[in-house]
Amino acid sequence: MVSRPLNSSDPLLSILALSDARRILLDMTTIDATYVPEAGTITMFSTGWCGYCARLKQQLTKDGIAYTDINIEETPGTAEIVEQVNNGNQTVPTVIFPDGSSATNPSLAEVKSRL
Repeated sequence: MVSRPLNSSDPLLSILALSDARRILLDMTTIDATYVPEAGTITMFSTGWCGYCARLKQQLTKDGIAYTDINIEETPGTAEIVEQVNNGNQTVPTVIFPDGSSATNPSLAEVKSRL
């Protein structure tokens, strides 16, 4: 929720066309539009050793929810995105939803409710 009027000259915000059907307002200081997923899917930032990440991936696969997994230790620049979303912490799993919002270590129920 934005508490002030937005205009096209606002340096913190950009309007990005993610598809012909929708436009989403994103805070570009937090999430790179490259990682905002299509409707019905999520982007998950993870590491290879994270047990919470492995559990969420298992649950998503079992429920047939599509996701893109991005290992922040192997993909340059993504650890910084996770830090920005999590107040300077590299906390995973960090999930990005189609509306550009994020959640840290969400439950399967939360993921389902936000898709």
